[in-house]
Amino acid sequence: MKGENALGDFLRARRGRVRPDEAGLTSFGRRRVPGLRRDELAHLAGVSQHYLTRLEQGKDRNPSPQVLNALASALRLTPDERAHLTALADAPPHGVEPTVVSDAVQQLIDSWSQTPAYVRDRRFDVLAANKLAMALSPLYTPGQNLVRGMFLDPAARALFPDWRQIAAQSAAALRAEADPRDPATAELISSLLTDSLFRDSWSLHDVRPTRDEVKRFNHPVVGPLTLRRETLAIAGAEGQVIIAYQAAPGAPAAQALARLL
Repeated sequence: MKGENALGDFLRARRGRVRPDEAGLTSFGRRRVPGLRRDELAHLAGVSQHYLTRLEQGKDRNPSPQVLNALASALRLTPDERAHLTALADAPPHGVEPTVVSDAVQQLIDSWSQTPAYVRDRRFDVLAANKLAMALSPLYTPGQNLVRGMFLDPAARALFPDWRQIAAQSAAALRAEADPRDPATAELISSLLTDSLFRDSWSLHDVRPTRDEVKRFNHPVVGPLTLRRETLAIAGAEGQVIIAYQAAPGAPAAQALARLL
């Protein structure tokens, strides 16, 4: 991952995703680029082409909030993508984040006997898990990296019926939440870029933080499961979140989870 010019990489990638007609521009003749040309984006954002070139080349890394807002509007960015653009432009690097989960949090997730739960950090390293989470999948074992496992572990492809979609979402979540200036994150991305599917997903520069949503599993022991994922930030532990899966009361998935222990 080229974290040293993450802002420029993101601007170029998103510029290539906007069609001229979507931006209200008339396109004539054959175009050499699939999306907006640099001069077109500069015009739409009300900045000079020279300045936009400097941003994309990493020669200027501190655009004003007004410029960022104009670029985000011209690029038709989603709220998540706007937040990511702002973070790339002016957020200071994250400090040293804790790699140990507190005893209180471990006791909390252990007390959820019917709820698979684990703790991960911003880099998607699993830091702690309860027994039911590890029974649901070895991916949720402390010491595992969720994104690496999703792309490189064949068991993940069998576990998730929607594996290809979930894998792409995990890459988009890593981009949204991880700090590109963190050396361990850069090393993780570099190792994953050897995988062609991850490389294709990462090159899209999609941004989508982890959300509460329904997820399907095809467990090798208890069969199909449909669970609701909840994401809970841990106060006082920067970057750590609890991921918990819940089955609807009385649903077949609840009975299946009970058979895992």
